[in-house]
Amino acid sequence: MDLILKFVLPLLLGYLLDLCIGDPKTWPHPVQYFGRLIQKGTQLLNKGKHRLLKGAFLALFLCAATYCFFWYAQHLLARWPVAEYCFATLFVFFGLANKSLLQEGERVFKALDKEGLEAGRKQLSNIVGRDTRVLSSQQVRIAVLESMSENLSDGVVAPLIFYAFLGVPGMMLYKMINTLDSMIGYRNETYYLFGRVAARLDDIANFIPARITAFLMIMLYGSSRAGHFVLKYGSAHASPNSGYPEAALAGILDCRFGGANVYQGRLVVKPYIGENDRMVNDRDFKKVKWINHSVTFVVVIMIASVGAYFIWLGI
Repeated sequence: MDLILKFVLPLLLGYLLDLCIGDPKTWPHPVQYFGRLIQKGTQLLNKGKHRLLKGAFLALFLCAATYCFFWYAQHLLARWPVAEYCFATLFVFFGLANKSLLQEGERVFKALDKEGLEAGRKQLSNIVGRDTRVLSSQQVRIAVLESMSENLSDGVVAPLIFYAFLGVPGMMLYKMINTLDSMIGYRNETYYLFGRVAARLDDIANFIPARITAFLMIMLYGSSRAGHFVLKYGSAHASPNSGYPEAALAGILDCRFGGANVYQGRLVVKPYIGENDRMVNDRDFKKVKWINHSVTFVVVIMIASVGAYFIWLGI
């Protein structure tokens, strides 16, 4: 029973915390510290020769150090069960990003509706890496929906799956991998070699979660078109993973994602995902909120139930 509590209680409480309060911007967050470590390592190593090896060393060292740090911290707290539960609950909460993700997306739609295109573009720049200065209102809304689908996988489902197999240390390991990719995993002159291993680690870490996310979106919404789109467009994306949840959402909403955008000063033409180039609106975002909350809830309950069952069996 003690092992079941250690696994299930932090998961449920961390999920409820994220559902209720999201990520308060005034709170310190482990991803901020991960980002500082990556930045310092990049400044030190991303120069001169052997950048591929240097980038590989940084990525692998930070991943190993993150896992070991959280494993050891939890091990030290094991003699004080309440402290251990609180520690695990806090970092499950930090590991999830569903509430804050939806809040940021909603702010973009509200800024567009109430303050105009420039405000919407500026708000969008907080959640996407593309250049937002020349986007139309339709492109801004499409960018939000694309981000919602991608981040449902790498901001919610993937960290939960890592928690299921490796606990809090695994969840934080995934957050480090994801942060590395978001900071140095670019295909430009600065990071093409240095960030290559970080980008590949992220591809590997998200391979299964992206497909599980797409499957759950299809099942929970009951959309045969979403299933067709996943089969047709899932592998069309430049990323080996992002196309699957994007295709599922495009099928559910019957809209079209993709097209040309500017990233880090470089024009990137993404293949179109979907067929109906219609105007998206606030009703579409409400559907996205329902999908994200439903998928998150189902994954949490499945992991809690299956995990508790296997622990009970002694497996």
